[in-house]
Amino acid sequence: MALAIFDLDETLIHGDCASLWSEQMARLGWVDGKSFLKRDHELMEAYGKGHLQMEDYMAFSLEPIAGRTLEEVEHLVEPWVEDVIEPIIFGDACRCIAEHRKQGDRILIISASGTHLVGPIAARLGVDEYLAIELEALNGVYTGKTHGVLTYREGKITRLLEWLDQEQENLEGASFYSDSRNDLPLLLKVDHPFAVNPDAVLREHAQTNGWPVLNWV
Repeated sequence: MALAIFDLDETLIHGDCASLWSEQMARLGWVDGKSFLKRDHELMEAYGKGHLQMEDYMAFSLEPIAGRTLEEVEHLVEPWVEDVIEPIIFGDACRCIAEHRKQGDRILIISASGTHLVGPIAARLGVDEYLAIELEALNGVYTGKTHGVLTYREGKITRLLEWLDQEQENLEGASFYSDSRNDLPLLLKVDHPFAVNPDAVLREHAQTNGWPVLNWV
């Protein structure tokens, strides 16, 4: 049994769940839609270019849920996953997960989005295990802060190595699927890297190094 590791945004789904949730918060009236979504777009552009400080994005994107209970947010995320996320799940991604499961591989999603989004989306994909950015909560109420190492760039490796140690697992024969240049550190750590609908930097790297380039729909 080997690990089959998947990025989430733009890899398993055709979109970024954090930005889509920002749009949902605007619909809910939690934020001023125009200014909030403008700033979200600016930060995501920086992400796409590999320039984003993830701490900045999380501080911005979590501010609207500060002071809200875990139950309130969960109650609203669940139907959003069904209505917004499920239609943009790549069919090829589902088939790939199923094939790895058939081979007896252990499936893990590792994402630079928050656990409040990644957990329900992973469940919808039928994946039980995931690593994502942990959100701080006190007495069942979100503070708007994160805690622990953020699962972004090299942070994905740090969190994965901790998980491997806890689970008595290793990376022997592991696969990792991602769309983003930001995941090059982890792609370089696994035996079987796959570039899925890759950005320009990742595509060039994959082609130079003979990595499979997958065009999922």
